[in-house]
Amino acid sequence: MWTPWESEGSPGSPEATGPTKMLAVPEMGLQGLYSGSSPERSPVPSPPGSPRTQESCGIAPLTPSQSPKPEARAPQQAPFSVVVAIDFGTTSSGYAFSFASDPEAIHMMSFGYTARDYYHDLDPEEARDWLYFEKFKMKIHSATDLTLKTQLEAVNGKKMPALEVFAHALRFFKEHALQELRDQCPSLPEKDTVRWVLTVPAIWKQPAKQFMREAAYLAGLVSREDAEQLLIALEPEAASVYCRKLRLHQLVDLSSRAPGSGRLGERRSIDSSFRQAREQLRRSRHSRTFLVESGVGELWAEMQAGDRYVVADCGGGTVDLTVHQLEQPHGTLKELYKASGGPCGAVGVDLAFEQLLGRIFGEDFIATFKRQRPAAWVDLTIAFEARKRTAGPHRAGALNISLPFSFIDFYRKQRGHNVETALRRSSVNFVKWSSQGMLRMSCEAMNDLFQPTVSGIIQHIEALLERPEVQGVKLLFLVGGFAESAVLQHAVQAALGARGLRVVVPHDVGLTILKGAVLFGQAPGVVRVRRSPLTYGVGVLNRFVAGRHPPDKLLVRDGRRWCTDVFERFVAAEQSVALGEEVLRSYCPARPGQRRVLINLYCCAAEDARFITDPGVRKCGALSLELEPAEGGPHAADAPPSRREIRTAMQFGDTEIKVTAVDVSTNRSVRAAIDFLSN
Repeated sequence: MWTPWESEGSPGSPEATGPTKMLAVPEMGLQGLYSGSSPERSPVPSPPGSPRTQESCGIAPLTPSQSPKPEARAPQQAPFSVVVAIDFGTTSSGYAFSFASDPEAIHMMSFGYTARDYYHDLDPEEARDWLYFEKFKMKIHSATDLTLKTQLEAVNGKKMPALEVFAHALRFFKEHALQELRDQCPSLPEKDTVRWVLTVPAIWKQPAKQFMREAAYLAGLVSREDAEQLLIALEPEAASVYCRKLRLHQLVDLSSRAPGSGRLGERRSIDSSFRQAREQLRRSRHSRTFLVESGVGELWAEMQAGDRYVVADCGGGTVDLTVHQLEQPHGTLKELYKASGGPCGAVGVDLAFEQLLGRIFGEDFIATFKRQRPAAWVDLTIAFEARKRTAGPHRAGALNISLPFSFIDFYRKQRGHNVETALRRSSVNFVKWSSQGMLRMSCEAMNDLFQPTVSGIIQHIEALLERPEVQGVKLLFLVGGFAESAVLQHAVQAALGARGLRVVVPHDVGLTILKGAVLFGQAPGVVRVRRSPLTYGVGVLNRFVAGRHPPDKLLVRDGRRWCTDVFERFVAAEQSVALGEEVLRSYCPARPGQRRVLINLYCCAAEDARFITDPGVRKCGALSLELEPAEGGPHAADAPPSRREIRTAMQFGDTEIKVTAVDVSTNRSVRAAIDFLSN
């Protein structure tokens, strides 16, 4: 079976995507292991569930010792010749790159709707042998039990592993990008050349970020041994990084003030005209190349250290909000409040249209039509997408939406009457039947389809602005593909302009994240401080203290009294963590000869959780430590556990949680990985 993989389009010339063969997914998982520990209070990580149900677990805590304090280390980045960023979106995708020798030039590669158009042109019988997936990125955000075996459903109802779908798409980007790089620079070395950057919503949880990394491994972007060659970029952060480069003529100010008014825009650089002419000349020679500032743009040049702003990334699937403060006008950024938002992207408008069709023709009919005539359903969504993009708050006149002939014919066969009769019988009086064979909607009715999604976006922004950490914000950047919508722009300005908030939209708003992702790949340390969205820790045993610990947590073993299920915190929710800052903990094997240790990681929204059994605390991953034999022969690892200390260093300040470990007794590095996808 062959599969057309959708390369969802940014504006630009369509590229052929072609069918891709299916792949097998390797089985991946963790075996049951034992663990021991010794932070300051000498806790011991608990096995899954209460240790009292795991009597086979050997407990071997280290002698209590002073734990090293957290320290910050400068991230070590591997050399690279080119940065390739992939903006893997819900409704549009593309990639861009820049060479280290010319970082100001960002080469954009956009994609049309080749896979979608190919699928919709298939004969209905032939289409049954193909799998077409659309808007599948949202599955990763919405899945509460995301694993490597999570399934995706194609429009015809057939399923396959989500990991394979994502890997196929990423593999296409990889092959296309490498061919483009070879065409532009034949002398570019093949190995260790590319730093890859993948964009993800900032509100994604760690399992979803790990899922994208696993898909990248399966697609062959990088190997596990060269994991640092792949960076995960948070979409609103990438947009923020790019907005630092913008000049005034590259912005649209939705506020009532002119683009040049106010402190932020009073002064234009002397070289503005020259710079603009140079950019236009560059574009005329390379239509897909954008030139960015070597420093910062005029907007940023007028800002001061301490100024703060909001980036609202309105994409196809989510609205993603982040708040940044300038530590230095020309330097680094600090995240003031954890990423927030929700599933309020442009697909909500598509869903509203589907629900409208269900009201007119019956939800059961729409479900059957999608399943039995999937190519025709894609044809209908194409027609709606075209009209959706023309919607605006000041548009006059109705909009016509073409119904595929197969829809009209299928409805008559299923219901025994035609679609015009269905419209007359329906309670929906703002959709009529056109004599040209189309659905005719009033512009007010079209705008109404936007309202639930647009209202959700505004509510998220207003809730964020009420936070005490965000007081003093005067500037909001509206970015993402959905930010192109005149309906959204008008609603955001109307709701937030009264607050004195200046709403700014970059001219090329749909490509803002992609360009920013390239800049992030060039300098990932630009966001120096982030906020931990959750409290993270491990389940441990502590010495039982009567009157302090609940009696039902008492465990007596080998004459010693332990308190079970203690939540040992690594980092608290809302805590500021600097890039490269490490939290150190020490562990030991539970028994002689042990070759691996498994430590269960827990998280919660509360800062004061005491036990892993408290409400809201859930297991979110596992830390797997592989132990190498100590010096002195093959049986040296059989030494008493108290002599084998494994010191872990966990980093929370990056876009992903990272961990390294050292076997103190041998000074050798121990391979470690946090697994958020094993259930």
